[in-house]
Amino acid sequence: MLDKNRNKRLRLLIKKLNKDRKKQGQKIDILCNDLIAAQRDFLKKLKTLTFAANFYESIIGTTDLNNLLQTASGLIKKQVEGANIIFFLRHEESFEQYAFENEQVVNSAKQHFESCFGPELVENICSSKKVCTIEDMFAMGLQGNLIELNKISAVTVPLYSYRSLSGFILIYQTSPKKLTTEEISNIIAVGSGLSTAIASCRELLHTSD
Repeated sequence: MLDKNRNKRLRLLIKKLNKDRKKQGQKIDILCNDLIAAQRDFLKKLKTLTFAANFYESIIGTTDLNNLLQTASGLIKKQVEGANIIFFLRHEESFEQYAFENEQVVNSAKQHFESCFGPELVENICSSKKVCTIEDMFAMGLQGNLIELNKISAVTVPLYSYRSLSGFILIYQTSPKKLTTEEISNIIAVGSGLSTAIASCRELLHTSD
């Protein structure tokens, strides 16, 4: 009888130990996954900081607006390979477009997409002061051939700082390559600083006049 009770207690003890070991294993798995996720997030932030630092180092001291935007366009294109970059800048009661293209034939999808940006849509995007996806653009008045527009991955990044609302950057690519969250995050990181640099260039131009 004593042996039977002892064996029963032993089985219960082993069962409890296995249950505790399983719980401990689950906690370790969760901790490891959290550490891996944290490391991955840290590396992404480090890449963003590195891009921003290199970006600002490249544009510092630039006083000519065209040179500033051409440099910024080149840096963004290196970050987002194959992307089309267009700057929409406020100019009194309207907007000016700045694009720095390689000497290549413009495809029909690109021609069609750029023709969709009328004054009302541009103003709505600019006034939103936020990152806009192509879905947001449709909600703000983007119109065009849906078949052609579905071939495009696009986003706008505001050029907005405490000093001014300069406009926004349009970044887009044709399928199958899509803009990634990391690429967009890197561009967002320099939007405010670029807006301040644009405002400074314009102030210097007015001062020289």
